[in-house]
Amino acid sequence: MKKTKQFRKNLLLAAKIGIGSSIAIFIAQSLELNYAASAGTVALLTLMTSKLETFRLSASRFLTFGITLLLSLLIVSHVSNIWLAYGLILMLVVFLAESLGLRSTISVNSVVAAHLVTSRDLSGASILNEFLLVLIGVTLAVILNLFHANWSHRRQIVASMRRVEAELQQILREVAVYLRSGNGSGEVWREIGGLEGELQEYVNSAYEYQDNTFHSHPEYYISYFEMRLEQFKILHRLHQEIKRVRSIPRQAAVVADYLDYLSDFVVEVNAPDNQIQYLERLLDDMRLQELPKTREEFESRAILYHVLMDLQDFLDCKADFVKGLDEKQRKRYWGRPA
Repeated sequence: MKKTKQFRKNLLLAAKIGIGSSIAIFIAQSLELNYAASAGTVALLTLMTSKLETFRLSASRFLTFGITLLLSLLIVSHVSNIWLAYGLILMLVVFLAESLGLRSTISVNSVVAAHLVTSRDLSGASILNEFLLVLIGVTLAVILNLFHANWSHRRQIVASMRRVEAELQQILREVAVYLRSGNGSGEVWREIGGLEGELQEYVNSAYEYQDNTFHSHPEYYISYFEMRLEQFKILHRLHQEIKRVRSIPRQAAVVADYLDYLSDFVVEVNAPDNQIQYLERLLDDMRLQELPKTREEFESRAILYHVLMDLQDFLDCKADFVKGLDEKQRKRYWGRPA
């Protein structure tokens, strides 16, 4: 699945770059511009970004184009040596671009500077020629980057959400089995480290999806996966607590029942208010029970209490996520207003 997704992504990018660069060069040649191939290069360099970043980069390209043009006018008219003039222009362009956080614009401006230095033509026609090359390349990139397989990307994100939920449910049930019998398959714990790595990839995918849309709502997916990532970290901590249990106290069966109950509610559309209230009642009942009589029982009960504290943190993560949803997100993703 991961390889197929990456293959499609690479294929779409390659197609956009091939088509965009070809059309940019065709337009530049049709307008009889000098260095027409450079329009294709501008399109290529600008297409290597997300939809949102394309707009930001396009504005930056025109800003730094003006800076490069001004530097070229000043230096070419006073320095006759081509390689020295180009080196000075490039040094200043790189310094200013780095200072302004616009490193991605350097490549295009180096091409513009090379044209002006080699031709030593600083006339209005030459300047217009360079401006049109940049304009054509950027415009084609902006247009083609409007075409992004967001529907497919969103479907993959939702499928990842379901997978994460299923894994979390399985982990909670595995803990319940261990608390009842002292035994468990252990397989789910061996996989949890890899799942955390996958969750980080899902977070990055959600950011990419947001950058390729023009709405604020996709941040919902980012918040969702960050919440699940935090829950996985809590389960790591819980696992360490479980491994320290030397004997299974009788209260463990009650906690196991709660884990089985909780696992059914590890789903996207659920505010954990009822699960939190249930847990609070469970904690109150444990506080009222008879004190342990042996050191071993005391240690096991204490660990069991820590497990419940971890579960409270687990639920608080989801509660905080739900509180962070605005009315539009509730209506769009949960089918009901806040």
